[in-house]
Amino acid sequence: MTKTGSYILFIHLPVSSHIVIGRLGEIFFREGFYGYIGSALSGIDQRVQRHLRTQKKFHWHIDYLLQYATIQEVYYRVSDVKEECLTAQYFSKIFDSISGFGCSDCKCNSHLFYVDCKAFKKIVLKLGFNEYNKNT
Repeated sequence: MTKTGSYILFIHLPVSSHIVIGRLGEIFFREGFYGYIGSALSGIDQRVQRHLRTQKKFHWHIDYLLQYATIQEVYYRVSDVKEECLTAQYFSKIFDSISGFGCSDCKCNSHLFYVDCKAFKKIVLKLGFNEYNKNT
């Protein structure tokens, strides 16, 4: 059975960089940790494995960032409804965001947040996300 729902990528960017993000253009990203919130209504495993691949056609904003950053951890929550925007709205009250990133199909300001590691992990667990691994 395919699990559907939402996921959060915990990403590390080792060096501050100006990165061209598709149609968004060039954006400055400061060194540090980011949380990217996405949905996977066609399958969490399939979507996460795509993000983890280094060789892929660029389709989403996150694909451009992942050329320079690495995924440290992945969290997921099973659901049959799209709820990534609710999570993004919650994050927007706590963390700085990259305006327009990952939200071209919704009305959110962003789905990418510059995060503090300790606060991020506490919030993710509080929101009911589980740590992802290939055997999940």
